[in-house]
Amino acid sequence: MSTNPFHTPPPSSPQGEVRAPMNFQTKRMRFNSARRYFVNHLVTVLAILSTLLVIAPLVAILIYLLYMGASSLNLAFFTHIPAPVGEPGGGMANAILGSGIVLALASLMGIPVGIAAGVYLAEFGRGKALATAVRFTADVLNGVPSIVMGIAIYSLIVFQQKHFSAFAGGVALAVMMVPTITRTTEEMLATVPHSIREAALGLGVPKWRTVLSVSLKTASPGIITGCMLAFARVAGETAPLLFTAFGNQFWSYKLSEPIAALPLQIFVYAMSPYDEWHRLAWAGSLVLIVMIMVAVSLVRIYAARGMMKGAS
Repeated sequence: MSTNPFHTPPPSSPQGEVRAPMNFQTKRMRFNSARRYFVNHLVTVLAILSTLLVIAPLVAILIYLLYMGASSLNLAFFTHIPAPVGEPGGGMANAILGSGIVLALASLMGIPVGIAAGVYLAEFGRGKALATAVRFTADVLNGVPSIVMGIAIYSLIVFQQKHFSAFAGGVALAVMMVPTITRTTEEMLATVPHSIREAALGLGVPKWRTVLSVSLKTASPGIITGCMLAFARVAGETAPLLFTAFGNQFWSYKLSEPIAALPLQIFVYAMSPYDEWHRLAWAGSLVLIVMIMVAVSLVRIYAARGMMKGAS
């Protein structure tokens, strides 16, 4: 013990423990506050940089397409069919129409099947061997190269019919859409609280009606997003259409005949040795991107307004 009469011992707690000096506690609090402030702002900056890294390629592609393709767009591009080799001018009107027909056909076949499969996996197939097999098949199909899908549809449809057709192209794209829509639908339905289903079932509503009127409506924004992702993925596919739709230099409306499509026409023009066709290929690429963006944006707008969520 100190013999200094003027020495004052540090304050003690009620249990006899010696308290730390106030200046040390204040420094530690300030250090912790500064550390939290630094970490918070560091993570915020990293999140912003990550977002910019994701958006930057899309912005760069759009700017370059505008630079290369906007000058080649004119009325003839949207109203004329491709000109013969060596002649200037021409357009891609038949290819634009053909892409619309093939994508509409693929959506009519692929979206209902994908949503139905997702509903089965989430609502009716839990714990069943068939559901496990369907889920595994969807995951495998998601990783199958598009050219392999085109060859498969060629063997199953084109080779049997002895001719290329818009129908075969639509089937190829529809098969590519199904896995993405199936897995997205399953995941979105899994986020719907069970209490909502139990409330409907408790009121005597049949399970199938509960799925249609409650589960699907609740999960519809996510399901719509999955459908848009699948649509955007297949809209620019070329390899499957090379083996199925094949392409056409003239107007074609019949599903049993070869049909033009923007990805096919862009591929043909890009591989040619003619500068005029290269110019049209850039213009076609710009139109294809804009068509996809407009279609996705319109669906998102209608979904946000509730028109596709069952709202009155």
